Amino acid sequence: MRKTILAGAFAALTVAAAGVAVAQQAPRAMRADADGDGRISQAEFVGQRVERLTAADANRDGSVAPEEMRAAFQARAAERADARFQRLDADRDGAISRAEFDAPRAAGAEARPQRVARMHRGAARMHQGAARMAGGGQRMEARGPISIAEVQGKAEQAFTRLDADHDGFVTAAERQAAAQAFREQRREHMTERRAARQAQRQASPPAPASE
Repeated sequence: MRKTILAGAFAALTVAAAGVAVAQQAPRAMRADADGDGRISQAEFVGQRVERLTAADANRDGSVAPEEMRAAFQARAAERADARFQRLDADRDGAISRAEFDAPRAAGAEARPQRVARMHRGAARMHQGAARMAGGGQRMEARGPISIAEVQGKAEQAFTRLDADHDGFVTAAERQAAAQAFREQRREHMTERRAARQAQRQASPPAPASE
């Protein structure tokens, strides 16, 4: 069967789709557990947040400009696209045949429902990331360069807040407790805002009837 998907085209399409997905500092902290001991040291926690910024700092001036951040996003997307291409290109000829494209699905037909669910979740995350980036790009331009030292300082402060027993490590339980506290705080804040809006509506005089 004639090869139909060339490496360059595959990478370009995937980069366009994944595009500018933002690397968030959302609750994914346990990924920073580099040594796999089930807890995170301050060095691991801070390093996770500073490492990508340091890599994106092309001119090594201690800050990351919006154009440097965009270039870093695009480079990571290209790396992911290339890794996926390499997994599919079984015969390493630089192209993907229809048989190679279908092989993973045929090999694990029994796991297809779970795989489809993962694909849907991945697509949803991709669209959410693209939407965040669409709004985040303007904020990034307005904010200007990101100071790596400032991010490191904030990460150290965040670690101190998460490390409830002050033993120098953050466990999964501490992270979950902090996430729960944040959710409760957010719910309380939203309730207060709704109550304030309701009170404002009740205090506002009714509009005069038109004659």
